[in-house]
Amino acid sequence: MLSKKATIDDVARLADVSIRTVSRVINDSPRVGQATRAKIKQIIEDLNYHPNTQARGLAARRSYLLGMIYDNPDALYINDVQRGVLSVCRESGYELVVHPCDMHSDTLTEEAVSFVNRSQLDGVIILPPISENNDLAGALAKNNVNYVRLASVPLDKAEHVVISNERSATAAMAEYLVGLGHCRIGYIAGPKGMKSTRERLEGFCDALEKHGCKLETEMIARGAYTFESGIECARMLLANPNRPTAIFASNDEMAVGAITAAQEMGLKIPDDLSIAGFDDSILASRITPRLTTIRRPVMQMARKATVKLIAAVDGREEDACRGVTLVPSLVTRDSTRSLD
Repeated sequence: MLSKKATIDDVARLADVSIRTVSRVINDSPRVGQATRAKIKQIIEDLNYHPNTQARGLAARRSYLLGMIYDNPDALYINDVQRGVLSVCRESGYELVVHPCDMHSDTLTEEAVSFVNRSQLDGVIILPPISENNDLAGALAKNNVNYVRLASVPLDKAEHVVISNERSATAAMAEYLVGLGHCRIGYIAGPKGMKSTRERLEGFCDALEKHGCKLETEMIARGAYTFESGIECARMLLANPNRPTAIFASNDEMAVGAITAAQEMGLKIPDDLSIAGFDDSILASRITPRLTTIRRPVMQMARKATVKLIAAVDGREEDACRGVTLVPSLVTRDSTRSLD
């Protein structure tokens, strides 16, 4: 026989308080004393009581639903973001609703706003490259929607953005490769028009020039942040009579594609060619040879964006408006070597 599921009435009766007081503890209201709060929480744990999300939302005038809007070909990146968001959602009693869309659609903004309203979301997290769409951000603000954008530049007020300083990250990669003796370096860029593409390329070029090297035009190939484009771009770079001694791909999927292309051409990595990437996705440490890359703190960014978003929903302005900028770090592995 199944045991009866605990209710909020059971919690209130055992704690000798009103249902309203239990509800306040569940919703983290400051209007309950610490001793009473601790007692109620212990009873909730002992009874294995799980609040009804819908009822909880009605009481607090919120849905306890957050959304994630994205259009990104990198499935590993999307997975890492989701893991970061969900880790905070679990701690805070929220659920996540995802909305993949087409960044090139003429109705992107209308569809996104409709998604938020239809799902009755408390707020949304917007992933790059869609996060760079100021029309979308403006429409969300106009409709009083809480939102946080993941970005590579400070393209909004502090309350609406979590930043990854990717310019300094690629500069560190350039300095590392020059330190290994490489000066003729191939570069596989991301899609044209994206701020992350520009930040990564300019940071890399500036650092090279400081060390007396230059990224030649014929050494730049335009990729799409996909494995297939990495193969295509690497083949193009390696077809040059004076081929590069190293290739830096501006994400790991393209770097893995570059390794595949080089190996198909009979080149040994890193003996004949050094290859590096950007992201430090799960692929980076599992491919052979293991990939030297830039570790972008994707899950940490997602966590901080979610904390910031929930703070905005709660009306905790100081926490919501606190600026957040994270700096990716260089991770050296087996795919690069010194020319000496």
